Amino acid sequence: MNSKLFVGNLSWNVDNEMLREAFSAVGTVVEAVVIVDKFKNRSKGFGFVTMSSAAEAEAAVAELNGKEVDGRPIRVSIAEERKDRGPRNNNRGNDGFSLEG
Repeated sequence: MNSKLFVGNLSWNVDNEMLREAFSAVGTVVEAVVIVDKFKNRSKGFGFVTMSSAAEAEAAVAELNGKEVDGRPIRVSIAEERKDRGPRNNNRGNDGFSLEG
């Protein structure tokens, strides 16, 4: 079982420390990261928290899903492994065809 959690519906004011603090009430937080839009320099409204064990991750889902953090009810679920999406097409605007010969 995975000990990494997806946390959604975060306020733009929530930072890594606020996220860590919210989850430390249910166990040992290994890592807490709010995903930030690098162009707007603000939260994208979601993040990830890694707990020290799968049991603590399950407890966090049970206790914190729907709980308010900074005035918003957060969504907490076990994070899913990212599937390999294959190579990305960096030749945008070329209808998917490469200009290389």
